Amino acid sequence: MSKSTSSFICSSCGTAHKKWQGRCEGCGAWNSIVEEAPLSSGPKALGAKGRTIALTDLATEEAPPPRAGSGIAELDRVLGGGLVPASAILVGGDPGIGKSTLLLQAAASFATSGLKCLYISGEEASAQVRMRAQRLGLTTAPVGLGAETNLRDILTTLDAERPDLAVIDSIQTMWLDTVEAAPGSVSQVRAAAHELVTFAKKRGVAIILVGHVTKEGQIAGPRVVEHMVDTVLYFEGERGHQFRILRAVKNRFGPADEIGVFEMTGGGLAEVTNPSALFLSSRDTPAPGSAVFAGIEGTRPVLTEIQALVAPSTLASPRRTVVGLDSGRVSTILAVLESRCGIPFAGLDVFLNVAGGLRVSEPAADLAVAGALLSAREDVAIPPDMVLFGEISLSGALRPVGQTENRLKEASKLGFQQATVPSRSKTGGGEGMKLREMSDLTAFVGEMFGAG
Repeated sequence: MSKSTSSFICSSCGTAHKKWQGRCEGCGAWNSIVEEAPLSSGPKALGAKGRTIALTDLATEEAPPPRAGSGIAELDRVLGGGLVPASAILVGGDPGIGKSTLLLQAAASFATSGLKCLYISGEEASAQVRMRAQRLGLTTAPVGLGAETNLRDILTTLDAERPDLAVIDSIQTMWLDTVEAAPGSVSQVRAAAHELVTFAKKRGVAIILVGHVTKEGQIAGPRVVEHMVDTVLYFEGERGHQFRILRAVKNRFGPADEIGVFEMTGGGLAEVTNPSALFLSSRDTPAPGSAVFAGIEGTRPVLTEIQALVAPSTLASPRRTVVGLDSGRVSTILAVLESRCGIPFAGLDVFLNVAGGLRVSEPAADLAVAGALLSAREDVAIPPDMVLFGEISLSGALRPVGQTENRLKEASKLGFQQATVPSRSKTGGGEGMKLREMSDLTAFVGEMFGAG
């Protein structure tokens, strides 16, 4: 039998090496490579025979997990209906976006509803957390507060206190004395997350971990942490806007891509029950370059305004500035408009923006983007009471999208009276609305802008 050897792992990026060396070939960091002992390989290596696992069939029925409501409807919506005991939740977001504020408010709300909650801060002193609680008016909430980074001490405290919920802020500051690496390194984050998730499952304690993000917007550290936890939430928003979005990208106990919308106020984060009204500006006066998109975020229909500006360019390569949309998708739409409809954008600067700072990723926004671009280029306003949605194929055809009825129902509720949709769409939810069904982009250009 071949003898298992140790592996050498970079504590900064996780790259594996055959032997120790001073500089990591993956990330270029110096003195970041540490030796890791090999794992045992099966029952023979353990020296004892394992126990038989109890198996069940797929038809076995189990009761759904009990949930505890926080009293914050937007948070409960993203969690899938409330907090599940023994669950592990990872919350990521940009620095200063309001993660600690949100979780302190959530811990206070859960504690007020009867759960025993602890808040462990590894980034701030207890006095700093108390100052935030005073500003938010949460000083009377029965939340246990601690400031510590030693994971051994934290787990001992959790085992002694046996809370229902523990918030760890943040996982990058946790330090495990059995791992020879700096706090925040790949090895420390992976080991600390594993210990906390294991503790949550064994003791029935719900754990919320705060995670830092990289400049690309991903949670820093090894990606395996996102696989360990049950739920991954991203707290998003633009610093220049007062709203914040809590988005579920993974949820074992509820739908993914669900969002909760909050507004940052002087007293903390306030719920926004009608996000469509927040993302729509005043629609009284028609303005060229503006189109309203009826989108779906998770299970919730949300109306957003897409704004475009097209101007002559003095540069050899015209600008293409896109905020809130996929720039590659916008380039594709511009190419389809030029190739299939004969409308060139060469020599023109193009600026696109989603009002309110919301990020739109679904292909159903293609038609609204094309409408905003054409409206700005031709200086012709789209009717202010019209919504648009539909996917544009490379051939110029318009493809139907899902949940058309919910999109139209939300638009009708907000006072919109017209909708431009792809042909063959299920339009059962547009009672009282004038529907314009288009088969391809050329027909849309000809009817809306008199060209094609």
